[in-house]
Amino acid sequence: MLTNTSILITGGTGSFGNTFVPMTLAKFNPKKIVIFSRDEMKQWEMAKKFGGDERVRFFIGDVRDRERLYRALDGIDYVVHAAATKIVPTAEYNPFECVKTNINGAMNLIDACIDKGVKRVVALSTDKASSPVNLYGATKLASDKLFVAGNSYAGGHDTRFAVVRYGNVMGSRGSVIPFFMSIKDKGVLPITDERMTRFMISLEQGVELVWHAFGDMEGGEIYVKKIPSMKVTDLARAIAPNASLKYVGIRPGEKLHEQMISEEDALYSYEYPEHFKILPAIHNWHLSPGRIKDGKKVPEGFSYTSDNNSEWMGIEELQRWIAINQEKIGNI
Repeated sequence: MLTNTSILITGGTGSFGNTFVPMTLAKFNPKKIVIFSRDEMKQWEMAKKFGGDERVRFFIGDVRDRERLYRALDGIDYVVHAAATKIVPTAEYNPFECVKTNINGAMNLIDACIDKGVKRVVALSTDKASSPVNLYGATKLASDKLFVAGNSYAGGHDTRFAVVRYGNVMGSRGSVIPFFMSIKDKGVLPITDERMTRFMISLEQGVELVWHAFGDMEGGEIYVKKIPSMKVTDLARAIAPNASLKYVGIRPGEKLHEQMISEEDALYSYEYPEHFKILPAIHNWHLSPGRIKDGKKVPEGFSYTSDNNSEWMGIEELQRWIAINQEKIGNI
């Protein structure tokens, strides 16, 4: 599928890009992967990891800059859209900047991909886009809607768009695991609320979901990976068993439990062995056999949230994962 193709990843110097690039190079041997991002230092650091591999290219640019996107997308077959303003408090206190990147940037990318003849685009989304209560989630919901509708907006062009949605990425930059590990020796870990739960997914699982989307998509699907949940108190105990927990209250725009499929989405959602698909309501695409394939319609009133999940991660399982990925977490 991706063999001997040209791929561009926006926001490619982030945690996802640093996992997607080596995994994709090893599995598919693409012609080239272009890292499109605005931080020259992160690009310089990332370039050192690939030792002059000519398949990995770097392109300074911002998704807010439509003309720069047009130049970067010349000759590109596949795009992964990972660029976003994604830290919840940052978005709450800098709303204009969040909108410019997450919404305007999505519009720029959709236009540029259609005009430059890109074949397939997969945009990364978040649980926070489902029934959003914060600005980050609201902008990502708008972004999801833009990418879904982009398949209609493309008209007679061949470009197709899909979305992948998942929860807390274990060990990713700015996430709770590296944060707790950095302060565990202080003997006190801050917990927002003892009832809080989170979905848990590895970066490798996130990459595999993107691969699956590229191979499966007809256009307009939102792919939701089946992943375990974990109590935040158990997560803290896994990292620092002897630390005391200090309850500090929920931050602005934060939920007690994550949601990836709402009851409203369930009307258009189908279940598969390892994931769900939310199909587009527009144009009756949710009735399209090519999009449904062998999926099973979820029941009315279904929702997929971190507190009603059937699969849970325990303390020992997370400790084993941390032991295996210690070096990777330390380098984030």
